[in-house]
Amino acid sequence: MNDQVKLVLASGSPRRLALLNQAGIEPDLLMPADVDETPERGELPRRLAQRLSQEKGRLVGKRARDAGMNALVLAADTVVAVGRRILPKPDLVEEADACLRLLSGRTHRVYTGVCLVDPKGREHARLVETRVRFKRLSRDEIADYLACGEWRGKAGGYAIQGIAGGFVVKLVGSYTNVVGLPLSESLALLNGQGYDVRSGWVERAA
Repeated sequence: MNDQVKLVLASGSPRRLALLNQAGIEPDLLMPADVDETPERGELPRRLAQRLSQEKGRLVGKRARDAGMNALVLAADTVVAVGRRILPKPDLVEEADACLRLLSGRTHRVYTGVCLVDPKGREHARLVETRVRFKRLSRDEIADYLACGEWRGKAGGYAIQGIAGGFVVKLVGSYTNVVGLPLSESLALLNGQGYDVRSGWVERAA
């Protein structure tokens, strides 16, 4: 692929950036996509994750092309669900409390839609699903977790890479998916478009 092609991450999430950095990839630009994340009536969790990731990629891809950029745009959206019930990304403590009480002692699913938009505006998408089971949380554990504030803005009201990692008794599937960006699938999409996902490995070793 042309050396002038830039990688744009359509997200302001420090977690997604950290995951790419972990894999030796440094995006050229961060361009968060401001889209309405409200589920459509009757929309299933997996469909929501797919749709939002594609909307984000489409929006930022157009923005990049309008700016004259030759860019690959990587977008993602993560949805946490219990059955068909989509959990919010809470900003209020009451919402986070409701999420944690629902997840306590239960298995839930985490879906992340990943969309890579190439310089011509073509979309390449994946959907990744992970099953996660929480231990039964005591009232004190929930109260103390809410007090730490780590849950704010996180899908399902928790961050697995932080304190809430201690709540998980079983995980089936991709861990990085639960953090917010399934690395294996994302790297496969990039590799499929000719992006050299290993170019930063030697620098990392040095």
